[in-house]
Amino acid sequence: MLTRKQHQLLLYIDDHLRRTGYSPSFDEMKDALELRSKSGIHRLISALEERGFLRRHHHRARALEVLRLPHMGTEAPIAALASETGFVPAVLSQGETGLDGAFSEASVANDRQTVSIPLYGRIAAGLPIEAMQDDSDRIEVPISLLGTGEHYALTVAGDSMIEAGILDGDIAIIRRRETAENGQIIVALIDGQEVTLKKLRRRGSMIALEAANRDYETRIFPAERVNIQGRLIALFRQY
Repeated sequence: MLTRKQHQLLLYIDDHLRRTGYSPSFDEMKDALELRSKSGIHRLISALEERGFLRRHHHRARALEVLRLPHMGTEAPIAALASETGFVPAVLSQGETGLDGAFSEASVANDRQTVSIPLYGRIAAGLPIEAMQDDSDRIEVPISLLGTGEHYALTVAGDSMIEAGILDGDIAIIRRRETAENGQIIVALIDGQEVTLKKLRRRGSMIALEAANRDYETRIFPAERVNIQGRLIALFRQY
């Protein structure tokens, strides 16, 4: 797994090497990533070394060697875990070593680094819409994101979750389950036909579906009108 800053630094170093033939200085890297101190660059480089993306030649000045780059297809996965404190995206490189396990819904790719899960239709992150249940579309997901259990993906529509880092067009990776904790981001089925992606809050016998955009109101329903269809565990984003 690469964080956003690790990913940005690796691409910056690679680009600088290609353009100039030598690695950038720590000051240049600090400025490029808009960090306050060079100590942050040292930590990022050490992390990239440990993950096998960079090699540092300690006896030469400005001597960094890029060993490999993350998969750079049209789909750049943005992974994140939903928790009580919110949703904090982190960039994940494609093809990282993951967990082996049994996935009832997944056909495992040849290298066993990814699995194929159903990609359903668009889920409203603004107003609820009907979910499309078509298994013909599928998406490859790194095994390390999933763990055990059943999973599926939905394309996000709308902007009501932008303050949680969830944007229109993102692909939401969902772990199928019927329960969730307060504060977790869930797929909620309302009245058996409308589906939305919102933060869960229980208020006695009522369920509040909270947006992460101050322009949207919280929607409150009797608990019997809302069924939890899964919990958000990750995002994929196209650039």
